[in-house]
Amino acid sequence: MAAGGRSLTEAMSPVVRPRLSVLPPPRHLAQPQVARAAATFCFNYRYRLLPLHRAPLPPPMAAAGGHEPAAGPALNRSGSIDRIPAEARRILHRLAGELWGADVDPAALAVSQLKGALTNEVFRVTWPGGEGDPRKVLVRIYGQGVDVFFDRADEVRTFECMSRHGQGPRLLGRFPQGRVEEFINARTLSAPDLRDQEISVLIARKLREFHDLDMPGPKDVSLWQRLRRWLEEARGRCSAEEFKEFRLDSLGGEIAELEKALSAVDRGVVFCHNDLQYGNIMIYEETRQVTLIDYEYASFNPVAFDIANHFCEFAADYHTATPHVMDFTKYPDTDEQRRFIQTYLGSSGGNPSDTEVETLLDSVAKYTLASQLFWGLWGIVSGHVNKNIDFEYKEYARQRFNQYWQTKPRILLKACNPTC
Repeated sequence: MAAGGRSLTEAMSPVVRPRLSVLPPPRHLAQPQVARAAATFCFNYRYRLLPLHRAPLPPPMAAAGGHEPAAGPALNRSGSIDRIPAEARRILHRLAGELWGADVDPAALAVSQLKGALTNEVFRVTWPGGEGDPRKVLVRIYGQGVDVFFDRADEVRTFECMSRHGQGPRLLGRFPQGRVEEFINARTLSAPDLRDQEISVLIARKLREFHDLDMPGPKDVSLWQRLRRWLEEARGRCSAEEFKEFRLDSLGGEIAELEKALSAVDRGVVFCHNDLQYGNIMIYEETRQVTLIDYEYASFNPVAFDIANHFCEFAADYHTATPHVMDFTKYPDTDEQRRFIQTYLGSSGGNPSDTEVETLLDSVAKYTLASQLFWGLWGIVSGHVNKNIDFEYKEYARQRFNQYWQTKPRILLKACNPTC
């Protein structure tokens, strides 16, 4: 309990002006290495848009031809076609024939860029046909320099493993700068959806299902090592003015302090999404099922960190004129947090005790501090390496760090000494 008899979750509710933010928004066996310039394909299965019970993916097929990237096939032009690399266009041309045959003209595609992606450029590719039902796939072009945040080979293995578990989209093909994915015929959530009670319950249940997946690899917490690595990246890229503004000289000590304090409240290490913003959650309107997408930042971490990240995302809306702006007054209130936690804990059967709920709530409150540092450092580094995406990364970082410094005394210091 915090001072004045309030719980920590109540004490930590921010009382601040609207602030600024954003997120980037994420294993089947590893595939054999292919020549860097060659595209790969995995299209030898029936294309289905079903959320569950999908057949295993076959191994990718190497593209025919040599290693020199030839020009892609002549495709009908649309607004964003110039952003699609030649290797990807060859995959799209082959996929159209393999997936839909004579039902579509492979060259008659339309390309449109999807908004809200902060790590990669994402495009919807559409072919007309099929009794008026357009055929779609998604093309993801990796952001410049974002490999400093995660190992791309690990991320692809995670993507493939998730697909084998019936989670998220299927991998259709890979090329040096990105990949082609199944287009999920579901609605991406919006910022207001996170506050919808029914949808919040669905997310809590899905997150518990995600955390219960049997994923390969060491079950070691990655958070603290990742924070230190990103801090070193930031220190190596920032100017003297930025170094001072973002207090980079003191953040190593802050990370160490948080690790010591928060490791004592860990209540289980699971495979976490680590980026549960509304744009990475989709809902099938007819079945009311949700699916989580984009696993680039996924890794083993404490349960409380994943939930804390999600709660912080209530403050964001990436589809406004100022997508970097976060309003932390929209952080979920105590009732919303408790309802989510109760659903999460109870979704595997049984009724969680009040003590279990309060314990996880307090842990989540503390891990919001780690979330602020996580995405603050991400914003600093992204501002230096990712030039493809129009987003105010550094301004976003300022907001996350400001929120860290403002809320730390209420969340961490009073939690450690409730009498102060």
